[in-house]
Order: sequence, then C-alpha cells, then structure tokens
Amino acid sequence: MSEPDQRLFFLLQRAAHQLRTTADRRLLATAGITAAQLGALLALGDRPGITQQQLAQALQQRESGITALVRRLLEAGLVTRHRHPDQHRAVVLELTERGAGVLDAARPEIDRFNAELRALLGADRFTDTAEALHSLAHWEP
Repeated sequence: MSEPDQRLFFLLQRAAHQLRTTADRRLLATAGITAAQLGALLALGDRPGITQQQLAQALQQRESGITALVRRLLEAGLVTRHRHPDQHRAVVLELTERGAGVLDAARPEIDRFNAELRALLGADRFTDTAEALHSLAHWEP
C-alpha cells in the first residue's frame, strides 16, 4: 500500500475546493446564498454595525473583494448600509430582517454539514483537524 499524499498545501486546496462547492450547492438550495455570503452574514450577525473595512478584516479578504460581496448582499436585501456616525468615509453594515431569516434558514444545513464531516473524520480527528486549521488560519510566517 502506498503512503498517503503528503503535499499539504495541495491537499488543503483540493479539500477547500470540494468543501466550498458542496457548501455552495447545499446553501443555495436551502437558503439561496453561497458560502462566501454565509461568512459575511455570520460576521454581521456576530458584530452588528461593523464597517465594511472591519468585515474585510473579519473575513481576511481585501476590501475590493468585499465591496462586490456587500453589493450582492445589498441587492438581495440581506444587509443595509448606512454612513458611519463618526467616520465620514466609512459605512456601517447590518443584517436586515430578511438577512437574519436567511441566516436562520442556513443554520440547520451548517449543522448537518458539520455532522457529516464529524462522522467522516471521527470525533477526535474532527476536533484535531479544526484545531490544526485554526492554527494554519492564524499563522503569520
């Protein structure tokens, strides 16, 4: 039997692609949003009234990419955008009632998806994988 592939970066890219496309398909079917949109809605649910710049930081994205994401969320009626009370160039983002409803509709699918991953990996490996990915996500070489 050959050894498993040890090219971690390659494996992470393949796994991320597989997980993202599966999550997108399921989330579009159940809540009408993509995984990227879910990430933004979760961040806004956790921190109502954050600026677009803070959202970019929370999602570890460039502000230019967040601008397009926020535009799609605005067009879908999932978020509102208001001028920041103190920073004249900043805007504040908040979930709309519809956005909160979409987030609520997505939560059971998130739970199902995580349960499937836990069953696939086993409880200990699931926890170990989550800890390893957290470390990698916050690694500063």
